[in-house]
Parts: sequence; C-alpha cells; structure tokens
Amino acid sequence: MTLLSIDQEKCIKCGICAEVCPRGIIAFKKNSFPGGSDGAEKVCINCGHCLTVCSEAALELERMVVLECDEIEEGLNVTAEEVTQFVKSRRSICAYKEKSVDKDIIEKVIDAARYAPTGMNSQPVHWKVIYAKDKVVELKDLVVEWMKGLVRADDPMAINYNFAAIAAVCTKGKDMILRGAPHVVVTHALKGDPTAGGACTIAVSTLDLVCHGYGLGTCWAGFLDIAIARHPKLKEALELPEGHVSCGSMMIGYPKYKYKRIPTRKEPNISWV
Repeated sequence: MTLLSIDQEKCIKCGICAEVCPRGIIAFKKNSFPGGSDGAEKVCINCGHCLTVCSEAALELERMVVLECDEIEEGLNVTAEEVTQFVKSRRSICAYKEKSVDKDIIEKVIDAARYAPTGMNSQPVHWKVIYAKDKVVELKDLVVEWMKGLVRADDPMAINYNFAAIAAVCTKGKDMILRGAPHVVVTHALKGDPTAGGACTIAVSTLDLVCHGYGLGTCWAGFLDIAIARHPKLKEALELPEGHVSCGSMMIGYPKYKYKRIPTRKEPNISWV
C-alpha cells in the first residue's frame, strides 16, 4: 500500500483533502483524483486530517485506516453557552475525598487527553500515574525535604515562595504540596525534544478539562514540578526512563466539596493588530 490510497468509486474529486493537509503533500488538480506528491512518504506526519475530513470515506493512509477512526457524533456537540460554563466552572481542587479513582477511569481521561495537539504530530508525551497513596505521600515528603534544604541555605527561592512556612505546615500534618490528593499524574518526554514542553503543557491542560467532565478534581502540582527539576531524590523516586525529563504534573481525585458559583477574574488584557 502506498502512503495515500484513494477509492476511486467513492472519491468525488472535491480536493478538500489536499486543501487541509498541513504539509501540502497531496497533489490535486480539478476534476482529477488526489494523490501523494513526490517525496510525500518522508514528509507526512500522519495527522489524519485528509482521512478524517473526507465526507465519502474514500481515502486511507498507509498508517491509518478509516475503520479504525471513530465517527464524530453530532448529537454529542455542546453549545457555546455550555462549553463556556464548563470551562469557567473548573476549579483547582485543594481538598479531596479519601477515595481512590478507578484505574479504568484514569485510563479513559488520559486516553482522551492524548488527542491534544502536538507539534508536527510528534506525540512526544508519556504519562506516569502515581497511583498508590503511599507513593504520593513519599513525593510530598521529598518536596518538603527539598524546601527545608533551601530554607537552611537561605536560598532566594525559599524566601520568595515562603518555603519555611509551607514546610512547617506540612510537618504539622497538613499537605500543602499535593493537597491530600490520592493520585498524581506526571507527564514526561525525551530531554532535548523541542516540542515536548509545549506538548506536555497542552496535554495536562486537556487532561484537566477532561477530568472535570468526569466529575474528578484536579490541580497543577506546581511545587512538585519545580522540585523534580532540582532535587535528585525526586527524580530517582519517579523512575523516569533514561533520558527523559518531567514536563508537568497534576493531582487527581474526587473533590471533597461542590462549588456553587463562578469566581470573578481580571478582565482579559487584549491588544488588536
């Protein structure tokens, strides 16, 4: 099978597949069947735009076939008002129920989040789920240990972020690092990949919203992210693959409380060109 396969009995020669191709590698002339241009095999990023936009299901790729692609159900679309409230009602959850999330649910939200866009469709994001509660507590304790070390060294970061007070509260039993969340999801990717940082940030942001749809609570694990990059013991505890670096992490669990209204925010700072 070549890179691009056209069912000539189905194709209506509309040329839309060529128009939406981000790499411009589909050759098309009016009233003719589309086809791959010279060298297309080396340039194609397998994004599937051409295949999924085809109204007649007349096109397949060497690495992607129509039957493996789910149909979009129009009845599941949401209104502008619904999606606006959905986004505005998402909260960063700081209090969680003492209840684990089933592994299959976590797998479902990650499965949805993997559809977040990545540069050149490189899909560099890897997911590590810290599922066991004792391992989550271990990560929290290592972050506190790191904070206390910076406090003793009079590190400017410790002063700016008031690590002394945070560590003191944690020592008394209140988790200010991972908020008592039962699970933590860490994204990681190959070090040096120029697309990885943005891809992981977008992926975790997408995961954040998908979890909201499943009734789960989330919060970016900012202190954990900062500490992972600076504390060797945390890197060891995460056991990431050789050559990989963490690129963003999130707490996951069931919210302990239900929020009733949307808080105010600063007006958007917009400039028009």
